[in-house]
Amino acid sequence: MTGTDEAMPRILVIDDEQGVRELLRDVLERAGYEVTDARNGHAGIALHQQHPADLIVTDMIMPEQEGIETILQLRREFPSVKILAMSGGGHSGNLQPLRDAMRLGAAGTLSKPFRPREILAAVREVLAQEG
Repeated sequence: MTGTDEAMPRILVIDDEQGVRELLRDVLERAGYEVTDARNGHAGIALHQQHPADLIVTDMIMPEQEGIETILQLRREFPSVKILAMSGGGHSGNLQPLRDAMRLGAAGTLSKPFRPREILAAVREVLAQEG
């Protein structure tokens, strides 16, 4: 650590695909972030309630609780949390969920599939945004 002993931002990844969660955890932890993850919106919100994150990276298309519902609930309960929405558009490749996410309060979006440098750039960009 540096002399300031400032902690790196905490990031919560919500995605129903274990491989995506593992990839994001690996990339973000290598960059120095503290990462937790959840397999759906319900679990992610419960985890955020217990251990608040500085940034929530959420998939938009998931079983149990989709990204839109998750973003709406986060905005109601935690209006200041930063949200990065990601989607591959499901089977149709439709990116409307990402447009909806921005309209509902996500600070940024990321299209799947993505490269590690793209996720890092998107995370840095959203974390740098003011309140």
